Amino acid sequence: QQEDSIIVDEVATLKKRMIEPNVSKKKMKEFLIRLVYVEMLGHDASFGYIKAIELAASKNLVQKRVGYLCSGLCLAPSHEFRFMLVNQLQQDMASANFLEVAAALSAVNRLATSDMIPALVDRVVKLGTHAKELVRKKAAMALHRFHQLDPAAVAHLGDAMRRTLCDKDPSVMAAALCLLHDMIQTKPSGFKELVPSFVSILKQIVEHRLPRDFDYHRIPAPWAQLRLLRILAHLGKADQAASEGCYEVLSDCMRRADAGINVGYAIIYECVRTVTAIYPNATLLDEAARSISRFLASENNNLKYLGITGLARVVESHPKYAAEHQLAVIDCLEDVDDTIKRNTLDLLYRMINPVNVEFIATKLLQSLESSTDEFLRKALVSRLCVAAERFAPSNEWYVATVIKVLELGGDLVPPDVAQTLVALVAEGSPDDDEGPEGWDALRGSAVASFSSMLEWESVPDALLHVMAWVLGEYGDLVEAIEPPEPPADDDEETKEPVVYTLPSLTLAVLDLCADDARLRGSARSRALLVTAATKLAARVVVDADAAALDETNAVRFKAEAVARRFASSQDLDLQQRCIEFLGVLALAPGASPAANGDADVLADALPYDASLEDPLEGAAADDALAFLDKFVASALAAGAAPYAPPRDDDDDDD
Repeated sequence: QQEDSIIVDEVATLKKRMIEPNVSKKKMKEFLIRLVYVEMLGHDASFGYIKAIELAASKNLVQKRVGYLCSGLCLAPSHEFRFMLVNQLQQDMASANFLEVAAALSAVNRLATSDMIPALVDRVVKLGTHAKELVRKKAAMALHRFHQLDPAAVAHLGDAMRRTLCDKDPSVMAAALCLLHDMIQTKPSGFKELVPSFVSILKQIVEHRLPRDFDYHRIPAPWAQLRLLRILAHLGKADQAASEGCYEVLSDCMRRADAGINVGYAIIYECVRTVTAIYPNATLLDEAARSISRFLASENNNLKYLGITGLARVVESHPKYAAEHQLAVIDCLEDVDDTIKRNTLDLLYRMINPVNVEFIATKLLQSLESSTDEFLRKALVSRLCVAAERFAPSNEWYVATVIKVLELGGDLVPPDVAQTLVALVAEGSPDDDEGPEGWDALRGSAVASFSSMLEWESVPDALLHVMAWVLGEYGDLVEAIEPPEPPADDDEETKEPVVYTLPSLTLAVLDLCADDARLRGSARSRALLVTAATKLAARVVVDADAAALDETNAVRFKAEAVARRFASSQDLDLQQRCIEFLGVLALAPGASPAANGDADVLADALPYDASLEDPLEGAAADDALAFLDKFVASALAAGAAPYAPPRDDDDDDD
């Protein structure tokens, strides 16, 4: 508030003083400088704009430059006062005093609009041949500004810029590079013949043939080098002939830039970008990968970021360089800088191939387990899911990896990933040549993984849904699983893994179904577990024998208790599944003295591994649809045409 009060007083003073008669131009210059500060602090100073226009017409060079400066800083691009300066700019550009010409060209860069270009462009082009290098440089800068405002307005000036490229003054040549870069970026084919010229200029710069005035920390003209490298990248892209002329100078530039300072590192990075953009050369790519990879081990986070980004460009187009540096890249995942972690993740994703997918996926899973950043975890889950689907060495590895991702990622895992996992377990992979035996091994592996989770204190909902389906469909395979080896150490606190039979597995599923704490009140998870328990319990009672009567009765009693408990649930889906569960149990042999249990009915109602079968397919279809016979007979009696099956005909009808 105190600052605003001071500025308000200053505005009042300026309004009063600037309209006084006979104010000297020297005093007006001071007023305009104060006016600029008023604008900088967010206050309206439009009352003084016209004075800036007037001062730009002063014969005094300092006052003229202040007028132009104030106009450029304060006038909006659409302000009508800008057009009042066109005539003054034209006069100053025609002045015999080169300092006035330079001041006008500087003002053009700040004040020009696309509507002003036709009135100014011809004069600016003529100044490109001025005797003074300062004027020629500013003319090149003004043409670049015109190109930014309206590329079509200077599209015809390609030949003039080619001549400027050969200017004897390096500063003029460097200024021309900016406009040429933008024009080449738009249409590189029109400048292919300039490749030798650009290579020659870059070679002269690298070999220190320019005056020492252009050095920056002993690096010759670094900004011109960066611009030339970007130009060569555009011109050499997908052009072997143009690229071959660049190889030697790129290698020399990369080697000489390694001077241990930041601007040198910037040139190395730009060299790497250029090497990866042009037609590939094995020797140059090796040198680029070697140069950029050194940054990965740096303690400086900026250099480490540069190394990750540069190596990502190399690996993107030439994946063979990934294996050599993957350990150094993986170490970057442990960095405390979040930006480096995210870029490392992107680089690792580009480096994954069928050979290293297991190693890199393991490291990504470790990072997912330890990370607390929600955005990083989401990116890790996404990358892991895609990599597992694209590069999985086997179905078993894919199933184990996705289960681990579901365990660690929980709700961050897209639903379609769980669907893919279920489909793979159910039907196998299209290129799986192992047949049914291989499928049973895959399913057994999945059952072993999920059965070990039944004792966990907490299971993510997404993983719990898949677990319920797999155990319900293929829980019978639990008895074929080899018992895991006991722990290597003698630590008493280490729990021995549970070895399940089908009845004990069913009881464990029922216990989980009834456990409110572990399910966290999820009705959907409980409903799926009820269905899994229904399938398992049906197989237990169907396959029961006298030796396992106690286990069968325990399953039946536990199942009835769970089903009755939730048969009156407010969730209709859960309620319906529990009532169906009770109906299944009523069909079981020995369910009650009055019930006629029928094992065949249960086997038909809940068959093993029938998730992919269509009950209306094959010879049983007619029997399944027999209830429609009376409707068909009634329609025929009313004159309907009998059903005619489609006739297979190989001849195409025109």
